[in-house]
Parts: sequence; C-alpha cells; structure tokens
Amino acid sequence: MKLNSLGNLAKHIELFFVSYLINQKSVSTHTIASYRDTFSLLYGFIQTSSGQMPDALNIEDIDSEMIVEFLNYLETDRGVTARTRNQRLAGLRSFYRYLIIKCPHLSHHIQRILAIPQKRYEPALIIFLNESEIEALLNSPDQSTPMGRRDFTLILFLLQTGLRVSEIVSLKYSDVKLDCTSYVTCLGKGRKKRSTPLTKRTAKIMKKWLSEQAIENDGFLFKNARGKQFSVDGIQYILTKHSIAASQFCPSLTKKKVSPHVIRHTTAMKLLTAGVDITTIALWLGHESIETTKVYLAADLKMKEEALKKVNPTNRSHFRYKPSNKILRFLESL
Repeated sequence: MKLNSLGNLAKHIELFFVSYLINQKSVSTHTIASYRDTFSLLYGFIQTSSGQMPDALNIEDIDSEMIVEFLNYLETDRGVTARTRNQRLAGLRSFYRYLIIKCPHLSHHIQRILAIPQKRYEPALIIFLNESEIEALLNSPDQSTPMGRRDFTLILFLLQTGLRVSEIVSLKYSDVKLDCTSYVTCLGKGRKKRSTPLTKRTAKIMKKWLSEQAIENDGFLFKNARGKQFSVDGIQYILTKHSIAASQFCPSLTKKKVSPHVIRHTTAMKLLTAGVDITTIALWLGHESIETTKVYLAADLKMKEEALKKVNPTNRSHFRYKPSNKILRFLESL
C-alpha cells in the first residue's frame, strides 16, 4: 500500500519510526520493538472494538477516552501489570509529543492524550542472592567439561559486572580487555557506552577460559553449543538449570527464580553492602537516573538494622503540648 493512500495517522506513525526514532534519535532496537508492539496492540484493539481499519484512521479518530479504554483492556483482558500498562502509555506519549510539533492545530486534542496519568502501583521487592546462594550457583557447573567451564565463567561474569542480559549477548571478544587494567566495554540503553572493571579473579578466569576458545576478534564473547550468538532465553536456560542443581545444596534457591535481572540486582546489592555510594552504583549499572538505583537502599535490611543501632533511645520524659493562648487552643481543637 502506498503512503498517500493511508490515513494521516498512519503517515505520521511511519515518519515517527523511520525519520524520528531511527534516523534522528538512533534509539535502540529494543525501544523500536516496544513501541512497535504498543501500536500493533492499539490497532488490534481499535479494529476489534469499533471495526475501524487501521490504515484508514485519522489523528482525530483516536482520543483520550479511547486510549484509556485501550489501557484498561491491556490490564483486564490481557492481564498485564500496571507497570507494563505504564510502559505502553509511555510509548504512546512519545509519539504524541512528536505529533504535537508536527500538528500544532491539533494541540488541544493531543494535550488531552498527553494528560493521561500513569497508574500508581506497589513496586515489587527486590530479589537478590545471598552469599550462600551465590556460592552454590557458582559451584554447580561441572568445570571438568568445556560447557561447564563456559557456564561457570558466564555466571561469574554476570555476577561481577551486573550487565543487562541484552548487553551480555551482544558482547564481542574485542569488548574485553585483559591487561594490567582489565575491563569490559558495552553498549547500553540509549546507545551509551560504558566500561566496567573486572576483578583480578574474574580477569584470571576469563583469560584461562578464552585460551581454550577459537578467538575471533569480531566474534561473540559467549556462544551457545552451536557456536552461535546466545539468545536471552539461552542465558535464562543456563541460570535455571544451575539454580535447580544448586538448590539441592542450598534449599533457599527453590524460593527464588534466578534470572539475569536477579543476578544484576545481586551485583548492585553486593556493591551497596561493600560501602559503594549510590551514584557510583548507578554509573556501574548504566542507570540514566539515580532514582532508579535508590530501590536498592530500600531492599537492604542489614543497612537498616545498622542504622537502627546508631539511634540512641531518649531518656527524656514525654509531655503533652499545651497551647499558650486562645487562638492556638482554637486551632488545636479543629
């Protein structure tokens, strides 16, 4: 179908993706995929609920009431969480912020959509591994086999660096430097590069493991059994396999679903309990805002217990405040 035969909404969506997101902002493929899925779901919802064909929609055909109905549909019919609902809304807001510049004559219509609030939700508790669980997980791979050595190195690398799983699967051999100063460089969210130092132990194990591999400078650092790039599901499979095996020796692991993100939380909590300040942890993890990192402060019970010990109980007797004049007594009575 030619672009001129589409409704004006479809034209702007196409330009939003190609001209704005890809060419101007150079957003990641993950952002493109998330926004793509949001519009696919929205179009599917509109077609099912109203019978309108997506190609024929104009900007004015989608109003704030329809967007709210769509968000409610995601929660009630598709069973998504409030957090996922907010992610879908964030994608739509990004489009309509772009659109208000292109179509200022429709600013009143668009502002009503931009005014839709995010839904408040109770954030889940941070799940991370304690020292016993970390040790059991690292002891699980059979290091007498090549696959076992790969799994051990991968799990140790995940625990020490705290990289996102998307960053791990994209790493090339050339991204790791194992010299006097050892570190790994990755391309994170927003196409921002960052370097993460490696401990002497991790660097030593990496060197030994890499000496067994067929090195390709532009090849992927961690490969699956077929010698290809790992998938996200492949990393999850390895962690699940070894956490199940490790739970025989550390039963508390049966209560935790060990995922790459749980490993990332574990790295953050280890840094925090070691006394690393929250700003450095945010830089380490590649967080855009320090507010994202503050969740770890709330998760560390030990730090709260130490703070409680520093609070000296007061020996002063308690007394009730009594206002000294008529107007203060009146105010207190309200």
